[in-house]
Amino acid sequence: MNYRRIVPNSISSLSLILGILSMFKSAEGDFYYAAIFIVLAMIADSMDGRAARLLGVGGEFGKELDSLCDLCSFGVAPAIMIYLYGMTELGLVGQIIAALFTVGGAMRLARFNVNAAEIHGYFQGMPIPAGATCLATYVLSGYQFTACYVAVMTLVVAVIMYSNIKFPDCKGKGNPLFLPPAVVGVLLGAFMLYQQPSAWMFVAMFTYTIVGIINWIYTLVLHK
Repeated sequence: MNYRRIVPNSISSLSLILGILSMFKSAEGDFYYAAIFIVLAMIADSMDGRAARLLGVGGEFGKELDSLCDLCSFGVAPAIMIYLYGMTELGLVGQIIAALFTVGGAMRLARFNVNAAEIHGYFQGMPIPAGATCLATYVLSGYQFTACYVAVMTLVVAVIMYSNIKFPDCKGKGNPLFLPPAVVGVLLGAFMLYQQPSAWMFVAMFTYTIVGIINWIYTLVLHK
């Protein structure tokens, strides 16, 4: 047994535990900590792959474990949280939209696993931890959107996760980032931040998302 594998697998398991804790908190109506646990799960998830590479223990088991943990912490937990927090008045429709968020995340993970050897330097669609963090930071932001707006936001994020939008990874090799889309996105983010300075985490995620969307549309329209 390679004991070095325990380290990244334990980090992945921690992310899973945090996701389950988020679900418990959502069930209790404590949405602040439900969102906090999702953010903490995202931080843990960002470290398991680095730990595996550092220790030289990559493999299929770790990849599959990470995906299963991600589906729980970033697919199921955010869906439960966002429905109970902002869409209960929509009833079954809100439940279906929350479920579609999980479906979008599951499809994103499956596609990532299938194409992992072929796609490098960018994310094909928004990564599921980023999608979950969008919803979690909204809950923490202090904004109070109507149920319909929350439903639209949730559905848009679900679609973006399984889209062909190329979000740059840490190496920055996604679609070339053009100035006009970046300026529009940053101005929108700056306006939101001016309106609600305490919502800076949500504004950061919103800006990242909207710049990616506008930049993708810009490249399609101008055939760049």
